[in-house]
Amino acid sequence: MPEQESDLRVHMRENLEKMRALGQDPYEVYRYERTHTSQRVLDEFKDIGPEKSAEVVSVAGRMMAKRTHGKAGFADLVDRDGKIQLYIRRDDVGEEQWQLFDALDRGDMVGAEGRVFRTKSGEITVDVSQLNVLSKALIPLPEKFHGLQDVQTRYRQRYLDLVMNEDVRDRFIKRSRMIAFMRSWLNERRFIEVETPILQPLYGGALARPFVTHHNYLDLDLYLRIAPELYHKRCIVGNLEGVYEIGKNFRNEDIDAQHYPEYTSMELYKAYADYNDIMDLTESLLYDTAMHIVGSDQIVYGDRTLDFSKPWPRVTMADAIRKYTELDVDSLKTLEEAVEAAEQIGVEDLDGCSDIGRVIFEIFDQKAQPNLQDPIFIIDHPIIVSPLAKRKRGDPSLVERFELFISGWELANAFSELNDPVEQEQRFREQDRLKQTGDEEAHPIDTDYVRALEYGLPPTGGLGIGVDRYAMLMTDAPSIKEVILFPHMRPDIA
Repeated sequence: MPEQESDLRVHMRENLEKMRALGQDPYEVYRYERTHTSQRVLDEFKDIGPEKSAEVVSVAGRMMAKRTHGKAGFADLVDRDGKIQLYIRRDDVGEEQWQLFDALDRGDMVGAEGRVFRTKSGEITVDVSQLNVLSKALIPLPEKFHGLQDVQTRYRQRYLDLVMNEDVRDRFIKRSRMIAFMRSWLNERRFIEVETPILQPLYGGALARPFVTHHNYLDLDLYLRIAPELYHKRCIVGNLEGVYEIGKNFRNEDIDAQHYPEYTSMELYKAYADYNDIMDLTESLLYDTAMHIVGSDQIVYGDRTLDFSKPWPRVTMADAIRKYTELDVDSLKTLEEAVEAAEQIGVEDLDGCSDIGRVIFEIFDQKAQPNLQDPIFIIDHPIIVSPLAKRKRGDPSLVERFELFISGWELANAFSELNDPVEQEQRFREQDRLKQTGDEEAHPIDTDYVRALEYGLPPTGGLGIGVDRYAMLMTDAPSIKEVILFPHMRPDIA
């Protein structure tokens, strides 16, 4: 610990004892009656002049600055909404309250009562008549001018990041508003919010490597869910007709700027709909959300402006590959031919591709996807990478699936859902064959889900949206960790 910080800690503990000597132990305060937030004071008294208001307000927050001028002092009080200035005079509040103010350190939680007025410099201010210390800080905050900028410290001590960086607080408030809007949007359209298991006896609904845990009482291995999809479609079998869930999924994968093993998704399923209907829904939901959060269909992200204006293009995967590589994947007839064509245009890591469809998917992933900046739907995927989707009408080698790409990332994934139990079981068995050959992401056989389909799943459209990635776009965040409150970090061994 630097010597200066050590001295400050000693000073702050001394101030705690001064407060206790004045009869105010800040840790013995149980509650504080606040009548106004900082923003409410600014709004209600926007026309105030130098004369004090008749109304006494009570505000509370963290003291982030203090300035003393002889027998008077100013302080900046910060709450979730913003900042309000406090003014205190020794002659008005008495010696004991003045000493209490003198013992305040930057970072202390404070409550203050008083009348509102406007200073000569034009700042709306609370003239304090009663000061209360609600909690005493014992560690000094980072120096104000430079703030808290070290990324490792910001993620490990997110509470400190939130205190010091207003833009970080604003980002998480916007994320909350975004999710609340999406939930309200779906509720208004008669979707039912459901909660499905996070601990599952069999993982499924996506191609991913799961986390494994063990239930001691049942003596049973369980998996953290990689997707709620198969449970949602069970709900549709059960006549709920339209369901959604906003919650955590877990995939045992790498961490980078867009990937995180514990992430939030919004999944929905709608009876009597296909992937065209779900594309319409997705476009409307995400467009309306952007307008609610950003207020424009021109979304600034990094050094680009993304054009969200409707309608969003709908392009087949084959056409997207043709546009960016000039390769006609529809002409590929054998696996060897596909691998050779892919390698000629620089596609790498094809060793695990045992099917033409997987090679095509890799070509798209490496050569076309990075170019997709403005919102675009890529439709009609190879069947081998889509074991839960219906075959494409008119082309049984493809499925009715779309992915939405923005800024080069996948933001949403959706199908016309496969509801033929016989074909679903066959697809599961093909996935199981891949698993036996070492594919850790292949889908296991779920016999109960097949049984549910045998009771009858109506034509259904399904959708999954990566909430964290969409929050990145809505808040101009460069990394997924910037929109996750408490991201996992390697152990700090320093």
